[in-house]
Amino acid sequence: QVQLVESGGGLVQAGGSLRLSCAASGRTFSNYAMGWFRQAPGKEREFVAVITYNSGSTYYADSVKGRFTISRDNAKNMVYLQMNGLKPEDTAVYYCAADVYRGSYSMRLRNWQEYNYWGQGTQVTVSS
Repeated sequence: QVQLVESGGGLVQAGGSLRLSCAASGRTFSNYAMGWFRQAPGKEREFVAVITYNSGSTYYADSVKGRFTISRDNAKNMVYLQMNGLKPEDTAVYYCAADVYRGSYSMRLRNWQEYNYWGQGTQVTVSS
């Protein structure tokens, strides 16, 4: 079992920045790929970014590439999402998730249905 707790969401103006954090506890954090997903009202959950268990690979949704950066600190059991150049369309609840997958197959890592554990989410609101 892995417990995930997100923090760092809030209200920001377009063009601003936020840094989301996800604290993990429970089983060995370094065994898990860690992803960020988001869900806006009335829309399906969508992939944002993922980092493999050993930080060897990262993948991003096209909509955030070049603006968002995912990172992890296995010593601290933390994963982060640095979000720069925020746009109103980035407004959503952001979820941290863990996948007990030690590969780097992009399509697998982008699929939210493959993830075993989820946080409660943190709201990000970007005003225009």
